[in-house]
Amino acid sequence: MSNAELRGFFQRYIDALNAREFDRMPEFIHDEVVMNGSPVKRDDVIADQKGHVDAVPDFAWRVEDVAIEGEKVAARLFNKGTPAKEWFGVSPTGVTVEYAEFAFYRIREGRFYEMNYLIDAKAVQDQLAG
Repeated sequence: MSNAELRGFFQRYIDALNAREFDRMPEFIHDEVVMNGSPVKRDDVIADQKGHVDAVPDFAWRVEDVAIEGEKVAARLFNKGTPAKEWFGVSPTGVTVEYAEFAFYRIREGRFYEMNYLIDAKAVQDQLAG
């Protein structure tokens, strides 16, 4: 894929997440992937994504920056939402949180086969605690 095609692919992935179109994830994610260094099934990735929106119904991913090199995509996102259930070990308080996420992907045959992300969970907990 060209850089423009990869950028479009990544934005379609984010758009599908924000639209809660989890049934589209086979379009973006291989059956088996390496997530944060551990082999997992696509269903595990989807369960993780659904877990976020279950706890935070208005959860939204917003892309700030994307860098592409070959079949690698790096992105800086900002995530925002108001938890309705316990999340990151903190009960909901009505506080809306926003935090940065750094995500790195490798693509083979037009889909993610490696997915890595890093968030500042402590910053999220601090925001939730007030």
